[in-house]
This record gives sequence, C-alpha cells and structure tokens, in this order.
Amino acid sequence: MHLPDLPVKSVLPELLKTLDDHGAAVLVAPPGTGKTTLVPLALEGKIVVAEPRRIAARAAAARMASLLGEPVGHTVGYSVRGDRKTSRHTRIEVVTSGLLVRRLQHDQELEGVGTVLLDECHERHLDADLLLTLLLDAKAGLRPDLKLLATSATVAAQRLSDLLNAPVLHSESRMYPTEMTYVPPARNEHIENTVARAINRALSEVDGDVLAFLPGVREINRTASLLNADTVILHGQLNAQTQDAALKPGSRQRVVLATSIAESSLTVPGVRAVVDAGLARVPRVDHRRGLAGLTTIRVSQAVADQRAGRAGREAPGRVYRCWPEHEHSTLPRYPEPEIRTADLTRLALELAVWGTPDGTGLNWWDAPPEGALKAAQETLNALGALEPDRRDRIANVGLHPRLGRALIDGSALAGNRTAAEVVALLDDSTHPGTTDLATALKAPGKWRKEAKKLEKLGSNPAGNGDPALVVALAYPERLAKRRSKNSTVYLMANGTAVEHTDSHAKWLAVAIADREPGSKHGRIRLAAPADEELAVTAAAALVHTEDDIRWNGDVIANSVRKLGAITLDERKLTDLAKSQQALRMGLEAEGLGLLKWTDAAKRLRERMAFLHRTRDWPSVDDESLIKAIDLGQAKKRSDLAKIDTTGLLRSLLPWPEAAEFDQLAPERIGQGKVDYTQDQPALHVRIQDAMKWADTPQIAGVPVVVHLLSPAGRPTAVTSDLRTFWRNGYLRVRSELKGRYPKHHWPERPYDRSR
Repeated sequence: MHLPDLPVKSVLPELLKTLDDHGAAVLVAPPGTGKTTLVPLALEGKIVVAEPRRIAARAAAARMASLLGEPVGHTVGYSVRGDRKTSRHTRIEVVTSGLLVRRLQHDQELEGVGTVLLDECHERHLDADLLLTLLLDAKAGLRPDLKLLATSATVAAQRLSDLLNAPVLHSESRMYPTEMTYVPPARNEHIENTVARAINRALSEVDGDVLAFLPGVREINRTASLLNADTVILHGQLNAQTQDAALKPGSRQRVVLATSIAESSLTVPGVRAVVDAGLARVPRVDHRRGLAGLTTIRVSQAVADQRAGRAGREAPGRVYRCWPEHEHSTLPRYPEPEIRTADLTRLALELAVWGTPDGTGLNWWDAPPEGALKAAQETLNALGALEPDRRDRIANVGLHPRLGRALIDGSALAGNRTAAEVVALLDDSTHPGTTDLATALKAPGKWRKEAKKLEKLGSNPAGNGDPALVVALAYPERLAKRRSKNSTVYLMANGTAVEHTDSHAKWLAVAIADREPGSKHGRIRLAAPADEELAVTAAAALVHTEDDIRWNGDVIANSVRKLGAITLDERKLTDLAKSQQALRMGLEAEGLGLLKWTDAAKRLRERMAFLHRTRDWPSVDDESLIKAIDLGQAKKRSDLAKIDTTGLLRSLLPWPEAAEFDQLAPERIGQGKVDYTQDQPALHVRIQDAMKWADTPQIAGVPVVVHLLSPAGRPTAVTSDLRTFWRNGYLRVRSELKGRYPKHHWPERPYDRSR
C-alpha cells in the first residue's frame, strides 16, 4: 500500500515500534500532517479510531477509503449515531467517542480490537475524557494487550504520557507559511459585522476559499446575510449530507461559515484564508438554578492556533483574527475541559454502569468535580435511572439519561410515536422557533428522521398521546406552577422562578429554559400545558410531605405536600409541640416583648441582672429566658401574654442563695426605690433623708449612685461618695437650698462625724 508523502509518514516506524514495546504511545502532530488518516492505515490488526464529532468520523473514513481506492464500508468504515457503514471486510472503523463508550460498556474486552486510536485529545470533550479513563481501566484489568494511541495537534503531552505510561512522539509540520492579520472590531460593532468585513478583505486579497469560524448558528446566519458571495454553511445541526457536501471543493471561490466543528480532524479543501471571530459556544450548567445552556466564550490560544492551521494546509495562506493583537496574549493557553463545566448526568450514568459510581479508583485526565457529579447522581435518582433493572436499559438508548428515561417511560404511558417525536425534538439542538411544544411538533425538521428510529425502541404502540407527559418525564424538576392567577411567573420544582408570557396554563411541563445574566427570572423557551395529576405521575420521586414550621408574625404550623419546591396542598398541624416550635422562633425573632411584663417583673429582672454581673448569678438575658420559658399550653401569639413572667424569673433564682435575694439586691433603701437599670445601682432620695448617712450605701459591694433631691423633688446633686460630698459639696448646695426653702432646717453639719 502506497501512502501519501505526508509529514507523519517519517515517524511511522518509530510509532509502530513504540506501540509494540510499550503498548501505548502519544503522538503530537500539527494539523495537516496525516495523523488522522495515515496512522490508522499503517497499524496492524483491527483498529478503532475514536473521533470527537460525527462529521470528523465520516470525513476521516472517507479520506482513508479514497487512499485505498475503495468505497467506505470495505476496509475502512465508520459508525456514528444513526449511521453506519461497515462490512465483514472492515478492519479500520472510525467511531465517535460516545459510541465507543457504549460499545465498551457492552464488551469491556473489546474483543478482536488490537489498537484504539484516540484522535484530537486536546479538544477535551466529555465523552473523549471518559473514554480515555475507561480504556485505561480495561487495559489495566481485562485487556493488558490492548494498544492505546493518543494523537493530538496541540496538547499537554506530558500529562497524557503519564496517564498512558507511554513515550511521546512528535511529527513536525510541513505547513505552508501563513500571514497573520488582526482585524479588531470597530467601536460598538457586532462580531458578525467584523467577521463580514474581514471576509470581504480576504476575498479581495486571497485566491481560494475563505473559512470563517463563528460561535454559533445565529451568528453564521447573520454573517451570511451580510455577504455577497458563494456561501457554504457548516455546523453540527445540519444533516450528514449537507455537512459532507461542504467538505467537497467548489468550482469557484467560496466562503465557508463554520462553528468549531471545522477546527480539526478534517480538511476543508480549497481554503486559503481563515477568518476567526475568536469565540466559541460551550455548554455550561447553573447547578444552583438547575438550568443548562450554551455560553459564548473567548477561545484559547491553542484553539486559535488550530483554527489558523486550516489556512496553510494546501498552500500559503492568510489568517484574519477579529480581535486586537495585544489581546492575544490574554487568551487562556488551552481550552477548559468540558468535564469541569458541563452537565455530568450522562457521565454519572456511564460510571454507574461501569461499576464505579463515584469514579474513584479510575485514572482521570481531570477527575469530575465532586459537586457536579453529586448533582448528576441526584438527577439520576430522581429519574429512577440508577435502579438496577432500569440503569442499563436507559443507558443503552444512547441518549442523555433524561431523554432515555423519557423514551422508555413515555412510550409506556404516552405511546411509542408520541414519546419518540418529543424525545427526538428535545434532542435536536435546533431551537424550534416557538415556545409551544405542540406547535413545534407540527413543524418539519431533521429530528423527524431520528423519531422514526426511536419509535422502534418503544414498547407501547397506543398510549394517551400526551407530549407534556414525555417532557415531564425528561425534566421532572422543571415542572412549573403559576404563582398566582394573573401572573406570568412560574415556580419550577427545582425552586427556580421562570417567566412565560405565552401561556395561561396553571401548570407547565418545561422543556427548555434559560436565564440571561442580570435577569430576575429565568425564561421559558419551550413548554407544554400540564396539570397536577400529570406532574405527580411524572415526578413521583419529587413528591414529599414536610412540616412548614415558622413564625410570620404569628404561628405557622402546617403539613405541606410538595412536588419539589411547589406546594400541592397543606393542612394545619394540631401537634402542640410543632406550634410551640414556631412560638420559640417568634421569640427568637422578635424578642421577649411578645410577653406581658408588669412593672414588678421588670424590676425583678433588673435586680437579677445586677446580681448576674456582680455575683455570677444566672443570666436573665433574652436568650437565657427564651430557653427557660415553659410555654405550657400556649400555641399562638396571644397565648404568650398569659405567661407569668415573674414566675419565670423566680424559677431561675439559685438555691439556697435565693433566700438572701432581698438582702443582696434590696428593692428599697430607706424611702427610695433602687434603680438597677444602669451598671451601678442608683437611688433617688431627698437630701434631708440622706443626712443620716455618713457614707454611701453599698449593694453587693457596689457603691450606690445617690441622686440627692430638693424638698420639691428636684435634682440638687449626684454622688457615689457621700462622705466627700458632706465635706465639700454640701456647703454650696446648702446656701442655695436655704434661700429657696427657708422654712426647712438646713444644718451646717448634717452628719455629726464626732459621734
């Protein structure tokens, strides 16, 4: 067999020897070196090549078959979801990573396979990372003879080398030179306008096709509307025939508008210029709100280099980057691995099928984050997908576990056709353009072909035909109930508030919802009217009863039946302990003002608080009294006023010390009441009544602050040292008092110190 003279050809002898000696190898080779197509042809035995995308798998198989002068499906074939071309003659099979995970679950020994080639490892797709981990586990146990080859254009090779315990080989590129130009956006210019401007410049400066990278379908369509050129579109939502047609050379200069699908693993022929928007759309999950979606991010430097490499594969080329040159160094070095940010529900199911639900004991490039994996396991439990008799069945459908559950259970309840159509629509990444599920199901779409295949997997040709039920089976936590009669806001079972202005239904089965940054509520994108009976049927695992015990100005004590966060019905609890639990919440929230405090009780508390400060008697602060309160038969706010606060306080007096209470903290001294509201006790007495005291009275060793009053009860002096006052201050006060109250006796020496 004669292989094309591509750069990787020179390392093939060393690569084959390394695989024989070590059973594994890492091959780092830039785009265009032939690593995807030449290497599998050079390997011996049965080869399985794992690609991250379906289009890449088909393209790689087609290229290898053409090199052999054979049709696809003979020596080289492919298998992707919904499409397979292989035969008994097939020695090299190109598959998607996700499909190989499923095959490995059924046959952990991969019987008959000699080598697995993991292509484009640097892209760090979730399925590819999981596949690498499971292959390493299979090789360590059942298949030590299985050879593993990881190939990539740009990758942290040492980490892969450590995982595979294998040497790293490099193939140098023979790329044609490319000229780099930066075309930053003008002020307030949309990215589509910037890309269109760069494309028009490329068309005028380059002979050949222009490949432009944009983050998504919306931006592709907007850019296409701005161009006056022969335009070809390439993205994952197109059918296989349309995608494959984009990879064939045209008869005149073309503009290929593509998502990240065209970054690697395939060559778009005729391309001489690349225009890069510098953006990518990646999956992100808001675990707190239970909403998943796509987020637009800046690409990494590695991805930007990968995209630029498309321009110099066949001839000298030009690259136009739609960002300022000085910003390039601020881009992240490598893309963020999907396992750190994506929904891990599917991964969690595969781990459960593998027999390692937590993924412990496995070798990971990056282990799944603990929180995200736990959230995924909770989702699987809610779907009933971890039950032994259902786990494998749901996994074998080959869809996301949510959709697998919806297809299996939905077929039994709603019927095969209804379940298949709804599941196929939900699995289609193309937004239906309406928020009403029934309307979407009447529209044409490529999902209809998939629905025909899924219908054959069902178990019930009849059923009630309810699409909303199928949606609810897939997303039970998104069942939503309107908050009030005229409200447009719904509360989903996961506790997230979402808005829907196109429905008056009390209940909705929500298929798609998202939330824009800064928005108060999420937004419903696709839903179907539902009812409580349907909700309870589809989300039985979320139905529970809980006690609602709280204080809302008065006692709230109800038994509430809920579906997740949604209240279905409630009844009042008659249990006294539950009511008193709420009463204590009220006391803690509003304080002891809820009790009735007589003047005598207030003074008793002040006296006891003084002895707590001076003699370490029990505390009578709010926290201590709330703990000590005997609520008796109290069960509502008004009952608190009946509690004997004086009795409550006296119950805290320590014994036997309580017998001395009136001596330790007397209520009166002489004719005056002692005020215990300040740090030092205070006494208001007429100055004439105090003349019998040579020194300041003390309580529990603390001098009393004496407020001396005139015969009319007006303040004349304040002192905590009477002896000094009689000696110094009294003479000045005496002259004033004598003049104002001449009929009273004002002795010069009110206290005879000689006696």
